[in-house]
Amino acid sequence: MAELRVHARDTALVLVDVQARLAAAMPVEAFAAMTRNIVTLIATAARLNLPVLVSEQYPNGLGRTIPVLNEAVGKLQPAALYLEKNTFSLADEPLFQTFLGHGKRTLVMVGMEAHICVYQSARALAQRGYSVHVPVDAVISRTEANHRVGLDLIARAGCIPTSTETVLFDLLERAGTEAFKLLSRLVK
Repeated sequence: MAELRVHARDTALVLVDVQARLAAAMPVEAFAAMTRNIVTLIATAARLNLPVLVSEQYPNGLGRTIPVLNEAVGKLQPAALYLEKNTFSLADEPLFQTFLGHGKRTLVMVGMEAHICVYQSARALAQRGYSVHVPVDAVISRTEANHRVGLDLIARAGCIPTSTETVLFDLLERAGTEAFKLLSRLVK
């Protein structure tokens, strides 16, 4: 069974394929909410020094990561790792194997689309013994039906469906810290 607890010392953030041309096909309100939640998780990663990977599926055809996320990721120190891929799952990409070299066993996975690239990546990593947490409010598909299917498959694969706030407060562990004061404002 996957570890339900998200510990900052053992967690990395993985952004899957939030790219310009694919974004145009998403439901507008759901996409805006997903983007806000991903920005919150990037800020959390920045404050807690979590490694971050950003994948891009066939960027020549689907474009690059959307500007608001690129801007947020661009402020990270150490810098995020960008991975171009043609496979739906990022798990077998050699550069991803380098990213896993950080030694983190818990992955928070966000992005698009829930029923394709997020699901296939999460499934493969869960099969390899990683604890994969997928905030349901930080993943999206073109249709609500496919979003639901993706979330169901993610859970059946042994991953943890969660929320952005659950991940944020699990990582923070306690109130009253400087990180809590800064990051809790992002979800009000």
